[in-house]
Amino acid sequence: MWCIPKVTPEFLKRMYALLDLYALAWNPAEPVVCVDEKHKQILAHVRDPLPLGPNGHGIREDDHYKRKGSANIFVAVNPLEGWRLAQVTDHRKKADYAAFLQQVVAHYPNAKKIHIVADNLNTHSLKALHSVLDPDDPLFNRVELHFTPTHASWLNQAEVEIGVMDQQCTGRRFQDRQELEAEVAAWLSERNRQQARIQWGYTRAKAEAKFEPVAVT
Repeated sequence: MWCIPKVTPEFLKRMYALLDLYALAWNPAEPVVCVDEKHKQILAHVRDPLPLGPNGHGIREDDHYKRKGSANIFVAVNPLEGWRLAQVTDHRKKADYAAFLQQVVAHYPNAKKIHIVADNLNTHSLKALHSVLDPDDPLFNRVELHFTPTHASWLNQAEVEIGVMDQQCTGRRFQDRQELEAEVAAWLSERNRQQARIQWGYTRAKAEAKFEPVAVT
């Protein structure tokens, strides 16, 4: 979301740090993984949708639906490696987030340091992780946290991956939690099989050209 109330030195510092991180070449010893989550309502059909038709009409759904709860979808993506992890959970509480990060860390058993990019949700903070994990958890020795500037979660490449997931998989109704989990798992498997990568084009040079004149006015 492009919502920037004020360009401050702290905003520029965080933005440039992330863009410099994204500019680094792929290094298996220090992978960069972007993490975010998406809230998803589970809405069942009241009437069966109309199928694809020979006249070019797509699937058509009735405006009425039945609410059947909601779920959270965690997404982690390594843009340069072409690997991602997605998991459907009941909640996005700090314990859920910590458990998801542990899975990300487990994917890189030989990495010296894992750079995690996240937004400023309170469940993402180091304090939140310390409150739910054992002090000796390997995560604390192997992870370095990087946070987007306030009101600049668009700098998190996980949002790009979530956008792709919505277009290809989750941007429709699901009848129940099981259907959502099955579809997300199938999407994840195919996306990883393709080793799909994110072509991030927003560089520090572009950011400096856009934001530095604003910062000095």
